[in-house]
Amino acid sequence: MLDVRGGDPKFPAKCSSDSEVTLSQQMMPSDANPLGNVHGGYIMKLVDEAGGLAAMRHARRPVVTVAMDSMSFLSPVRVGHLLTLRARVNWVGKSSIEVGVHVEAENPVTGELTHTNSAFAVFVALDDAGHPIPVPPLILETDEERRRWSEGEERQQIRLQRWRKKA
Repeated sequence: MLDVRGGDPKFPAKCSSDSEVTLSQQMMPSDANPLGNVHGGYIMKLVDEAGGLAAMRHARRPVVTVAMDSMSFLSPVRVGHLLTLRARVNWVGKSSIEVGVHVEAENPVTGELTHTNSAFAVFVALDDAGHPIPVPPLILETDEERRRWSEGEERQQIRLQRWRKKA
């Protein structure tokens, strides 16, 4: 039996793999501080771009970022490293999409790979007038995808509680 969750059932459901995005870019001196460490803000920008592309591929609509959970940097990224970001849809609501982004740095000379950080970002799909629009449901095919869905749903509930407290 197909496990289809979230989104608007009037749209054909999509698999997470249908919208997965991989971005790779070599880090250059213009991306870094004087010590040769890539700016965290630059990595955050790339996370937002990769996540946004995955959300757009799922919705097939423009999206805007509405939240990015905290991001901790586990290790520095150095000039010359190849940074690879893998973005994948975890959870979808009516018009919102949570995307998980996993970031790795590779020393292209030694081949050493380092998981530098991960992040969860939420995007909202927009219609032509810039208003939220429903998105397709998500097909969960594996136990891993069901785990990511459950964890994404929990994070979304926490975000909503936090937003309600501020209102």
